[in-house]
Amino acid sequence: MSALSRRAIWTAIPVVVLGCVSAHAQLAPLPPQPADVPWPTSEWPTGQLPEGVDRAALDEAMADAFAKQAPGLGETREVAIILGGKLVHEQYGAGYKSDMKLVSWSMAKSITQALVGVAAKQGKVDVDTPMGNPHWPATDKRAQIPWRTWLQMTDGMRYLEIEAKTIADSDASRKLFGPGRLDVANYCAGLPLIHEPATHWNYNSCGIVLTADALTRAVVPSPASPEARRADMLKWMHESLFDVIGMKAQPEFDASGLYYGSALIYASARDFAKFGLLYLRDGMWDGQRVLPEGWVDFARTAGKSENADIYGAGWWVAPADGDGKPYKSRIDTGPQRDAFSAEGFEGQFTLVVPSKDLIIVRLGFTPEKDLRTGAIRVWLGRVARAFPVSAQGPVSVSTSGTE
Repeated sequence: MSALSRRAIWTAIPVVVLGCVSAHAQLAPLPPQPADVPWPTSEWPTGQLPEGVDRAALDEAMADAFAKQAPGLGETREVAIILGGKLVHEQYGAGYKSDMKLVSWSMAKSITQALVGVAAKQGKVDVDTPMGNPHWPATDKRAQIPWRTWLQMTDGMRYLEIEAKTIADSDASRKLFGPGRLDVANYCAGLPLIHEPATHWNYNSCGIVLTADALTRAVVPSPASPEARRADMLKWMHESLFDVIGMKAQPEFDASGLYYGSALIYASARDFAKFGLLYLRDGMWDGQRVLPEGWVDFARTAGKSENADIYGAGWWVAPADGDGKPYKSRIDTGPQRDAFSAEGFEGQFTLVVPSKDLIIVRLGFTPEKDLRTGAIRVWLGRVARAFPVSAQGPVSVSTSGTE
């Protein structure tokens, strides 16, 4: 089967499974790595800001981000900006440096989506088959939900996080720090369905925990102990993804040896930028296909649900029009509307803008009350708008690499 045929199969799957009109025709092409720019597996190639960048606007945005009293932004700790595959700007707050690992929070969900893609490419996972869980009998409706639906967060499970009124009401707090802390997957498997699967979007960290649990079972069969489960899974993650792209990531595990999946991966801004580059380059890395063809398009295509247009599969996406639903999107990078992002609690962002061949990573601490003001959305937009649309124009990715 040709590379083009395989890509056609992957990109067609959301249409066949969800029965919706294809959104892939509207996706901006993903630019290939420039031939004269080395891949950053070991070190980032650096470059100067080219002509066409609004340097005054960029400098002003950075000054605001790293100011002691940054209105609505809180504390920005690390920023890395990649343009055309080169590190063109980085900046660190007092006490932080380029090799310092900071917490991903929910940016880990995007990494879990990548890990599922790697497992699918290895033949260990079929994303259109039921994912299942040992806590559910085969007759349980939850046991029939396919991997794809869990990744798109249209599983229909009752999960409360974004709209929780108090910490005590939040399932995120309960699974990480409360009754679920020793066996997160067990806690998540106990949540009931309240919507028909594949019809309603709801932000669901537990769904990604269950995905990580199923992924672990798929790639690490029958570990002898929680310690062995953790060691074997960590080895697979490094060999299959992290070491391939040179990402020095440190994932956390619970007491049962489960990779959390939905949060708690530690890495530097430079490392998160490598992960962003993998997606900007359509899952290719230095001549090697790491993710299946069409997997990145799956990630950056909004799901079918009528109540949401800001989430793809493990990644947030820019709405096709308007400000987004059910929540106002934090992606506002310009009229292209092609950006997609990994986002985490307290203002962690890996923003990918294909039309500009641009990646922006911001790590820091933005309190929830400040996140609600939308100031970080405005700031990210200011940074992205300082960069012009790529001069080379759209480039087809259908023959970007081989197996």
